[in-house]
Amino acid sequence: MKISGSDLLVSQSPQHAVILGEAQRNGAKSKDLLFANLAAILLFCFLQMTPALFAQNAAHPGARTVMDAHNCYPYFEWWSDRIDRALSAGTPLAIEQDLGWYTDPKTGKSWSIVTHGMPGFGNEPTMKQYFFERVRPIVEQALRDGNHGNWPLITLNLDFKTEEPEHLRAVLALLNEYRDWLTTAPRTADDATTQPLDVRPILVLTGESDAQQKVFYDEIPVGSKLLVFGAAHTNEKNPMAAPEVLEPVHATNYRRWWNNPWNVVEQGGQTKAGEWTKEDNLRLRSLVEHAHQNDLWIRFYTLDGVDKKEDLSCHGWFSSYNFGSLSAAEARWRAALEVGVDYIASDQYETLGKIVKENTKEH
Repeated sequence: MKISGSDLLVSQSPQHAVILGEAQRNGAKSKDLLFANLAAILLFCFLQMTPALFAQNAAHPGARTVMDAHNCYPYFEWWSDRIDRALSAGTPLAIEQDLGWYTDPKTGKSWSIVTHGMPGFGNEPTMKQYFFERVRPIVEQALRDGNHGNWPLITLNLDFKTEEPEHLRAVLALLNEYRDWLTTAPRTADDATTQPLDVRPILVLTGESDAQQKVFYDEIPVGSKLLVFGAAHTNEKNPMAAPEVLEPVHATNYRRWWNNPWNVVEQGGQTKAGEWTKEDNLRLRSLVEHAHQNDLWIRFYTLDGVDKKEDLSCHGWFSSYNFGSLSAAEARWRAALEVGVDYIASDQYETLGKIVKENTKEH
């Protein structure tokens, strides 16, 4: 005789039925508890992973726009407050440092100086004292706080006025002193494939010259860390050429950004610019979209606007970068923000920085 499960339940005593029913309910509760525990574990793991997932949000092309403090260093004994002015605009931001190789004629000793032109005098600041030690409190606080998706806080933009191999190697040695502060990538045998960035509070960018690549990339052993990232080569024959003609290549492991004068947007540059037009905006957008499609950060220099020419000389700014009025420069700043330019270079740190902060959005 075959007895079904239902027959067995019927044949059991009321006490047995109660016990079995309780066991079934307890089993269901156990399953619910198991799933609840599993969900809690998964949630915990996700929360632990969240900082890593979002830590690099700002460290890719098109993620954000920052003010780039152009020529952010003293000229002779003048304008030594430029880095303080730039930092007063708040982070994130970029800071440009021009570097030259000075040799003392009496001692023959050479070192890197922060300067706009050569030859220097030997009393110019070094990048160690003027930049790195000045930003130390900001960086150390950032390291204590951890990355909340806003690193790098500072992009250090190096503009080499002289490229002696010993100069470049001296700068690399200085960067190694602060390597724990710097965004890096692994040096691999295949430069064509970009490697993930280990994002830290400072990102260091440099120019497009092959002399710089030799020291900052070629001489770095495979398996070591890249501390500096170069600019992509640009075809400068026709500034108004199509974006893919101006910049025909994709980002590489070393070359990760594209540096542009404004004359690639408006023919003739700042001093020839008229009213900002729909066509100008489309041109700007096409350049930015091309850069980001090729995984390149894009920078434009230098967008200034003063109404009085005497304001240029009293601040140490250049007429070749002047749109002729603040309103004209502001129109370009806002357009650059709207299309997602990564770095807008200007000498008007506070004014541009305020507009960037007020209008920042994710792209």
